[in-house]
Amino acid sequence: MQDTVTVILAGGRGSRLEPLTRDRAKPAVPFGGLYRIIDFALSNCLNSGMRKLLVLTQYKAQSLDRHISVAWRNYFCRELNEFIDVVPPQQRIADTWYKGTADAVYQNIYAIERERPEHVVVLAGDHIYKMNYRAMVDFHRSQNADITVGALRATVEEAKQFGVMQINEDQRIVGFQEKPSQPRSIPGEPDVCLASMGIYVFKARFLFEQLCRDATIEDSRHDFGADLIPSSIDTHRVFAFPFRDENRDATGDVKRDAYWRDVGTLDAYFEANMDLIHVDPQLNLYDTAWPIRGFQPNVPPPKFVFGSEEPGPGGQPQRRGEALDSIVCQGAICSGGSVRRSIIGPEVRVNSFATVEDSILFEGVNIGRHAKIRRAIIDKGVRIPPGMEIGYDLELDRSRGFGISPGGVVVIARGERVD
Repeated sequence: MQDTVTVILAGGRGSRLEPLTRDRAKPAVPFGGLYRIIDFALSNCLNSGMRKLLVLTQYKAQSLDRHISVAWRNYFCRELNEFIDVVPPQQRIADTWYKGTADAVYQNIYAIERERPEHVVVLAGDHIYKMNYRAMVDFHRSQNADITVGALRATVEEAKQFGVMQINEDQRIVGFQEKPSQPRSIPGEPDVCLASMGIYVFKARFLFEQLCRDATIEDSRHDFGADLIPSSIDTHRVFAFPFRDENRDATGDVKRDAYWRDVGTLDAYFEANMDLIHVDPQLNLYDTAWPIRGFQPNVPPPKFVFGSEEPGPGGQPQRRGEALDSIVCQGAICSGGSVRRSIIGPEVRVNSFATVEDSILFEGVNIGRHAKIRRAIIDKGVRIPPGMEIGYDLELDRSRGFGISPGGVVVIARGERVD
């Protein structure tokens, strides 16, 4: 893969994830307690042997930049021509923000050309999945393709949010519509469409030519799905590569249902996290054959203290530090508090007689004594006062200024004063 450069688009606002994206880009949002969303794309790259990475940032990039610096740079050796470079908008070509996915790559064409690649892989940094990109690049080479598009089976309703492809028997793309209101289904399967995953492999020289051409078109949206792919179908070799899931169960077998998630809304994000605490989650984070890497903080192991099973004075229950059906990260302390069906981030503290249920607590959250939390996402460093109840009266929570998702999940932003 020495002749391949990978470009990761990681500049999205993630406006539908507000307030979690109030201070960070969507790819930097924590996921699964220990990880950031971008860790899945970066782990796929590392596991696929791709070691020349350019991460293009744009909005609120400081958290993402810091995470990549502390979590990922040690995996790459400059002396071996390996790198992971965070590239902010440099306005080298234009004095504007990125106008679309193609424009983001075009404005950084110099950084790509400098490596003299034969092929360029372009992917998004804000999706949750496991995939071997090497297999897609190998397919791209074997077909002598100009463009290869990662393809995922989706329902007709889901496909309205994606690019939808039609292919022939050789997997060559013969039709492409970006976010159509009436997606064309797969022949013989009226309820299923072939959707673009936003993952592309290009011949480098072809990509450079097309980006320069697209930049001169005034009414172009400067987007791969809306402009470059459709305009290339009739004149160049454009193929679809079916998604091959690397998500395996405890026995090492690939799971029956392919796992790919765009956690672009609060409810989708909440449900994807809650899946992880199931006995047999759809996404297996414990597969050593395809490890997901992230930042491992240098803090002590989690601790659970106070474990009396005897009733206290007057028959009242005594404090008991416990976590059931949950993920608990390093440095967390359940100090006489109870956690059920939740994800507890690093250095969280749940104090005596507090209860946390069906919730996600980010790093450094402190739950006061006797507090009760249910169906909530609490961002980094928030302190919940003793005795407060969150998630039990949504109108009260709304009056406090907390965010409420359409599915009824309470969201407390980082730095928000709670009293």
